Amino acid sequence: MSAPYRRRRRADDRTQNRREFLVTGSWDNNPDRPARIPTRDPKEARRVARSLAAKAAYVIVEEFAARRGWETAYEIDGPALVAEATAAANTLAAGWPPAPAGYRPDADDRQRSWQAEQAVAENLRAEARARAEALAAEQATRRRRIAAELARTSRQLMTAPPEARPDYRRNARHMTGAQR
Repeated sequence: MSAPYRRRRRADDRTQNRREFLVTGSWDNNPDRPARIPTRDPKEARRVARSLAAKAAYVIVEEFAARRGWETAYEIDGPALVAEATAAANTLAAGWPPAPAGYRPDADDRQRSWQAEQAVAENLRAEARARAEALAAEQATRRRRIAAELARTSRQLMTAPPEARPDYRRNARHMTGAQR
């Protein structure tokens, strides 16, 4: 079987209909040496962009747009994605509940703000716990003081006054009526 017929391109053809992508990833610690990966496959461009973003690179995907030159197709903030993943892991490691599905669904810093909110709530709970413990200690001290005062007062009430005790009883002096 012979190959299908293909018309040859003219040598002077200058059409600008090529499809190319340029994936550029840069890191904050070394911005002078970005990674540049050219490709013709859009799926490969997405895959490469995701892999660079997973390595905390800020990724810019550019598409060649004929006479207009290179245009930015989309950007991925890799450091923010890594921070979000770290915040989600830290939230679970701290024992806090994961972010609910309806909590700021479109925000880029959803997990980080949830973690910060949980940390504030944890601090408030710790402060409330400390206040409750201080109040309980104060009440316990007050109860002990009142119990000691009550025991002292009850002992005093149970004993006869000094005038009624035989040790302190004065002998009666018998006097005649004229001496009164």
